[in-house]
Amino acid sequence: MRSEPPPRLRESGAILLLSCYELGHQPLALATAAAFLERAGFQPDAVDLAVQQLDAERVARASLVAVSVPMHTALRIGVHAAEQVRRWNPAATICFFGLYAVLNHSYLLEHGADVVLGGECEDALVDLVRSLERGERPEALPAPVLTRLDFPVPSRHGLPPLRAYAAFERDGERRLAGAVEASRGCLHECLHCPIPPLYGGRFFVVPRAVVLEDVRGQVAAGARHITFADPDFLNGPGHSLAVVRAMHGEFPDLTFDFTAKVEHLLRHERSLPELAAAGCAFVVTAAESLSDVVLEKLDKGHTRADLERALDAVRDAGITPRPSFLPFTPWTTLDDYVTLVDWLIAEDLTDCVEPVQLAIRLLVPPGSALLGRPDIRPFLKDLDAAAFTWRWEHPDARMERLYATVSEIVHWANHARESPARTFRKVRDAAYAAAGRRPEAARATHAERRPVAPRLTEPWFC
Repeated sequence: MRSEPPPRLRESGAILLLSCYELGHQPLALATAAAFLERAGFQPDAVDLAVQQLDAERVARASLVAVSVPMHTALRIGVHAAEQVRRWNPAATICFFGLYAVLNHSYLLEHGADVVLGGECEDALVDLVRSLERGERPEALPAPVLTRLDFPVPSRHGLPPLRAYAAFERDGERRLAGAVEASRGCLHECLHCPIPPLYGGRFFVVPRAVVLEDVRGQVAAGARHITFADPDFLNGPGHSLAVVRAMHGEFPDLTFDFTAKVEHLLRHERSLPELAAAGCAFVVTAAESLSDVVLEKLDKGHTRADLERALDAVRDAGITPRPSFLPFTPWTTLDDYVTLVDWLIAEDLTDCVEPVQLAIRLLVPPGSALLGRPDIRPFLKDLDAAAFTWRWEHPDARMERLYATVSEIVHWANHARESPARTFRKVRDAAYAAAGRRPEAARATHAERRPVAPRLTEPWFC
């Protein structure tokens, strides 16, 4: 921690909040942090690097730069941004906050960060500013905060407009999309997920009045679709349903989407028709794999049969399912991969699964719960701290080659804006070639003949 004279942190722009990436949404983490700071009498500035350039003049004015890193992609961008901040303003205090800050605290504190915060950390961010204002040296890595916060309504007035972000598309219609959280953290402890190492199976609800006021503000700004960005919207089903009922009562034309575990979709199957009637357009669920072996290794809490029942339940309710997958793990066989791609085509899901999902590789960050399990150890190589992950190698070299091939297919398909159905067929051909097999001629699916299924224009769901 630097020892310069106490900065005048109540001046406008003396605190600079940086967002790096929030899945194509206007950054809720920045809006929330700004609201806590403004309530305490500060006037933070905000920059979203997903749609804005970092500005030397803004950086030069800042005494504290707080970088939001809720996910791996954001952290990679944030580290480069912090290096630039340090060049432009060597005296600034740099704080990283969010899920991936805590997981990678050792690297961050060794490479330019002064403070790392995590968990329910907005009050801790305010405390950091107050300690700097008093000229005190705050603790570099306080314990993750897991106490209930008194949430203000997120402050979005300093952020780029909603039109700069992902939109919702359905049947040729495009709507501006907003995002809110009804809860944070998660009840569950899936081994590959970055949330359990920090939250340990706990979750915290955001008061209904706060969520609804945030929705009102975004509707006033033009939003006609809302994403519930909770890690799992059905962790607290009573709270979530109450929010949806109130939102639909006030804005009956508003559509929405949410994310929920397979087991929650089955447990709350009876609520799905009500959610559909209230405007739910699609549901994201972390299917991860069709292999029961892989699902057990990840401690997902569901089987392939459960997944298929959940997808049927969602469809029967009139909601589009958008399952996400983790097809490259040390335990996934080449036959598993071929089965997955064939199944997605046969189940008419090629317009409901983003092609990038076929190239997702297991990420094992420092602090991952997987590191405590013997099943992963034979495959681990070393910690690539600068890439924020442990490297691992598949025991079947064909899978490593297929991963490289599929990644390239998906990369170029995205640049060329290729139809998902065409990309899926290319991936299917590559998988069969890797297995030394020839695929049967596939009939055209309904997905190739109907309008694109409801989706956001940003393809990265996780």
